[in-house]
Amino acid sequence: MTASLDRLTELRRALPVTAAAMFVVALLVPVWKIAFEAPQYPDGLLVELYAYPRLGGDYAEVQALNHYVGFYYPDPVFVDPNYAVHPDAIAAPEWILGPVVFLAVAAAGVFVALAPTDRKLRLGLLSQLIGATVAFVGTFAIVQYRLYQAGHALGEDAPVVGVAEFTPPLLGGYQIANISGVAWFGPGGYLAGLGFLLLLVAFLLRDSRVTIGETAEAIRARLPGRRGGGSDGDGDPEDLGPAAESPGPESAGSIAGESPTDEPARTTGDTRTGVN
Repeated sequence: MTASLDRLTELRRALPVTAAAMFVVALLVPVWKIAFEAPQYPDGLLVELYAYPRLGGDYAEVQALNHYVGFYYPDPVFVDPNYAVHPDAIAAPEWILGPVVFLAVAAAGVFVALAPTDRKLRLGLLSQLIGATVAFVGTFAIVQYRLYQAGHALGEDAPVVGVAEFTPPLLGGYQIANISGVAWFGPGGYLAGLGFLLLLVAFLLRDSRVTIGETAEAIRARLPGRRGGGSDGDGDPEDLGPAAESPGPESAGSIAGESPTDEPARTTGDTRTGVN
């Protein structure tokens, strides 16, 4: 058990767990927001959307503005949201599945981090990255499609007539009549995006055993000034200059006052004096 917990300090395992926590927290805060400007509201209005059928901010005031052009909040169908659903609102039953997507990706991160072998860990990191990509890109596509539907199903009984159909962007600004809006990520959206980046980094580190405590040293080791030796005296001889080279046999002999070619006399005969 201790060994399994120790392995969780590896970045490739710790990052998916951290990402899982971010996905869970993202459910508690708005994932998307739209800032509106209109002549009736010089200070502007803000609507916040959660990953489940709930709105925050000035949604009641914005709902009144949207009524003038026949644009309505979506109907989650299976649950009652915290706002009044117009009879002409488009249906968006998949909105209730937002928490399922976030929690599924979070659970997968914990499951992958506990993989018993390196092979299963690498396979799990790849599978989770692909799954998270499909889940979030699919969610973006569905939301954008619902926005398209809402902008092309303007109520016929709207007080302001002659408003052209439009498509509000998921991210970015738009103008309809005398109302302008800018859509962008909310805190939950940033958390989800950061969590996805952590999954990507974990996949890139799938073959590394670097732990959380070794991260700083690993980064320093890759800095340009740390390569090729430092000032600790372990550099290459060519970097230290000729004076640092060790003297060879010839120079050593010269230092001792001997010729490099001098050798002790060799005797080839029997050096014994005789045997009685």
